[in-house]
Amino acid sequence: MSITVLEILYILIIVGVSLHIVYNYKDTGKAYAYILLVMFLPIIGAITYLLLGLNKRKHKMYNKKLIADRHMERRVENFVRISNTAVFEKREEELGNQIKLARFLSKDNYTPLTPYNKVEVLNNGENTFPEILKSLRNAKNHIHIEYYIIEDGKIFHEIMQILLEKAQQGVQVRMIFDDFGSKDIRKAYKKELQKGGVEIYPFLKLYFVALANRINFRNHRKIIIIDGFTAFTGGINISDRYVNTSESKLYWRDTHLKVEGYAAYSMQNVFLADWNFCSSQHIEPNTDFFPEIPSEFKKEDTIVQIASSGPDSNYPTIMFAMISAIAAAKSEILITTPYFIPSNSLLDALRISALSGVNIKILVPYKSDSTIVNMASESFFDEILDYGIEVYQYQKGFVHSKVMVCDRELAVVGTANMDIRSFDLNFEINTQVYDRDVAGKLVSDFLNDLKDAKQINMEEWEQRSVYRKILEKILRLASSLM
Repeated sequence: MSITVLEILYILIIVGVSLHIVYNYKDTGKAYAYILLVMFLPIIGAITYLLLGLNKRKHKMYNKKLIADRHMERRVENFVRISNTAVFEKREEELGNQIKLARFLSKDNYTPLTPYNKVEVLNNGENTFPEILKSLRNAKNHIHIEYYIIEDGKIFHEIMQILLEKAQQGVQVRMIFDDFGSKDIRKAYKKELQKGGVEIYPFLKLYFVALANRINFRNHRKIIIIDGFTAFTGGINISDRYVNTSESKLYWRDTHLKVEGYAAYSMQNVFLADWNFCSSQHIEPNTDFFPEIPSEFKKEDTIVQIASSGPDSNYPTIMFAMISAIAAAKSEILITTPYFIPSNSLLDALRISALSGVNIKILVPYKSDSTIVNMASESFFDEILDYGIEVYQYQKGFVHSKVMVCDRELAVVGTANMDIRSFDLNFEINTQVYDRDVAGKLVSDFLNDLKDAKQINMEEWEQRSVYRKILEKILRLASSLM
């Protein structure tokens, strides 16, 4: 039987795309997933890879951002490296077991150790948004906002009204929104904000032709910086769903931070680099963006370090930081994450720590906002339960916090989930707090959340249906693509 032209073309597509995957992906898990997709669904798989899977680290869409980042990095070095060396020399004891983590992150000008900070833990939207609104109303010079999700609703309209008022008062207001996550802003309110004096730009604007592969690389950061001194970051987006009321259909458990002090410099640095990339402007750092911290405030002296990473990073900074913190822990690791799809290296770090006698507890949702992702996460439970790691499923509602506490001396709160997407595809930002009081508060919150959670029993877990196990394994194969 002779081979037709279409059959030859069919084979060339499979072979060509497969070779492209092998050449471009260092992550073998992700490469296997795409190759399997191409093999079993050749045309659909090839199109999916070309639209979603191309490695944007090497693509021109980030070249301008990389240049902007390096330029900004040089210009603000004197601002953000205020006393990095002094902290290491004089306060090494406060870093405890995590000194290697601090050294690793301080290699990047974005992430020096910063002293003279006040850190407040804010739980859920009902506690977070009043603090945000109060701080916005007190803005005197500038307001910088960068969010993944901004949804139409009561909270957004309260914030928008303040932004418009402040812009009319002469306060500089700049906003970055993710063009996929914040559809409401793009469709209905962008022009109104612009007319009112708010400068607003999407991060990676979506166009019809480039829709798919720009969806794959999202800005998942959540940052507010006010007058270069007060900053907010964490898991809470601008949406009414995060505020729990008697009318709420779903209880939303989340964690945010209010940080006042030099750590705001590091978040400001990230914002300005993102802003210059999105807006094609060339804003230069100045003393308005990086003001001198009042001497009386220096009584507040919590050490904070900011970690940011994304597809433009030279390496997955946030994942490496998590692995470093896990490896350094001596007695206890408490993790809360809505999505648990760890990389192989992170999974190995957890298992090694557990075998070394570290008590590890992981809190995940019983039901998340994605059934598929939830089942992919559950496919990892067998192999961590086998190592003595305790897994708890939150029953009260949806736990969306992204928190890790090590040895009750290091607290990590941020936007990054414990999944491959956050480590490799999204633009994320995490806050490392080297402080026993803050860590103790988050430990207390974690233990309180466990009251509304059920621990997974290994024997009971193994009794789930064969169908369920098979489906989990299938989704596990595609987990690196989620």
